[in-house]
Amino acid sequence: MPHGHSQKSHAIYNSRWRIVAWTGLATGVLAVVCIVAFLLFPDTLVNQFLKGRNIRTFEKTYPEYSLQLAGLSYDISEDRLGCDSVWLAPTDSGFACKLIGFSISDIGWLELLRGQALTPDLLIDSDIDAEAIALTFPRLQYQMSSGRVHISVSDSEIVAENLALRPIAPDEEFFAANQFRKTRYRLDVPHARIVGSACLGMLRRNMYRGRFVQLQSPVLDVLTNKDKPSQADTIAPLMPQELISSIQTAIQIDSLNVVNGTVRYGEQVVIGAKPATITLDSLDAAIGGIANRCCERDSTVIAARGRFMQAGAFRVNMSMPVANPEFSLRCSASLTRMRLDALNPFVVISDHVRVKSGYLEKGELHLRVTAG
Repeated sequence: MPHGHSQKSHAIYNSRWRIVAWTGLATGVLAVVCIVAFLLFPDTLVNQFLKGRNIRTFEKTYPEYSLQLAGLSYDISEDRLGCDSVWLAPTDSGFACKLIGFSISDIGWLELLRGQALTPDLLIDSDIDAEAIALTFPRLQYQMSSGRVHISVSDSEIVAENLALRPIAPDEEFFAANQFRKTRYRLDVPHARIVGSACLGMLRRNMYRGRFVQLQSPVLDVLTNKDKPSQADTIAPLMPQELISSIQTAIQIDSLNVVNGTVRYGEQVVIGAKPATITLDSLDAAIGGIANRCCERDSTVIAARGRFMQAGAFRVNMSMPVANPEFSLRCSASLTRMRLDALNPFVVISDHVRVKSGYLEKGELHLRVTAG
C-alpha cells in the first residue's frame, strides 16, 4: 500500500475515534450535569421537566383517566415524591378524586428521569400517604372523604382516619330532587385499619382483599322520607348474595370487626321535622367470610351485640350462604329486659302512640329463610 494512502487512512481513523470519544465524553458530561442538577434542584427539575412528561406517560398508560398535579417536590434523601394536590377523573365523568398532601416513597429517581409511569409494579416497596382525600360521584349524588391515609405496600396495611360517606347536598335538597321516597345514608368512621391487604391488587383494580378489617366507633345514619309516596314500579332491592356477586372486581375479607359502633334509623314523616328514630349503640360485631369469588368459605357469618334504644342488651348470630344463587339465611337474636317507654322516640312520631310504663321481660327470634 502506498505510504500516502496509509497516512490518509490513519488520519481518518483518528478523526473517527476522536468523534466517538468526544461524543461519549459529551454524553457522560451531560448525564453528570443532569444528575447534579437533579441532586441540587430536584423540585425545579421535577416541576419543569418531569411533571408534563410523567402526566403524558400516565395518560398514555391509562387513557381512560385525566390527571392534574400541582406543587410537585422530590426529597432525594428519603426517596419520596410529594405533591400538594392531585386531581384524577375518568373521561366519562363518573367520579372525581382529589388528594391533598399526597406522597409516594421508594419509587426510584431513575424512573422519574426516564418519565416511566408509576405502575403498581414500581410501588412494591412503597409507602403512600395523603393528608386528605375526596371522591365525588355526581350520578349517585354521594361523596366519600377521608382525613389522613397511610398505605404500606410492603407491610400490606392500610390505615385511614375520619372516613365519611354522605350525600353531596343537604337532606332537604337530597329528598327534594326526587318526587318519590328515597333513603339517605351517612357513614362516619373515625379510624379504619386493614391488615393483610392486597395493595397491589387494589392499585391494579383487580382485587380488593383484606385479611383483617377493623372499624373503630363507626356511626351509620339512615333516613327515609315517609312524607312522599313509594314509587309504584320500584325495583326490588338486591339480596345480599346478589349484591356481592354483582361486583365485578374480586372482593375477599376474611374478618371484619366493628368496635363500639352506632346505627340510627329514622323515618321523616313531615319535611324538616324530627324523624322517628330507632338506635343501636355500643355495637360490637364480627363478620367473617365476605367474598364474591371462590374462597375457603361459602357463607358469611355475623355475630353482633350491643344496646337497643339505650335500654336493652341484644345479641344476633347470623349465617348467610353467599355462593347460593337463591337467598338463604339463618338468624337467631335475643333481647334482655328493657323499659317499653324507650320506644317512644319512634312510636310517638310514626304511630302517634306514647308508652307511659311497662317492661319487656325477654325477646327471642329464630329465623330461617330457604330459597327466598
